[in-house]
Amino acid sequence: MTVRNYRFKSELAEMFRAEGRAEGRAEGEARGRARALLIVLAARGLPVTESVRERIQACTDCTLLESWFDRSLEVTIVEELFD
Repeated sequence: MTVRNYRFKSELAEMFRAEGRAEGRAEGEARGRARALLIVLAARGLPVTESVRERIQACTDCTLLESWFDRSLEVTIVEELFD
């Protein structure tokens, strides 16, 4: 007997699957917000150091990224994002 494409359907397995999907969506949303922020900074001609780029890309807090994005529209130097 071959067991192909069998999907374990216990309540616990479904819970873990749902958690994994939610985490993946949250990570994807944070990456997208970080990318948008870097695009705005580049479009405004503001130089972004490697350490600032890493800080932005490492951030997983969507609320904080949104705050930085809003500030990115007005700052004169990138470091002002983090004040």
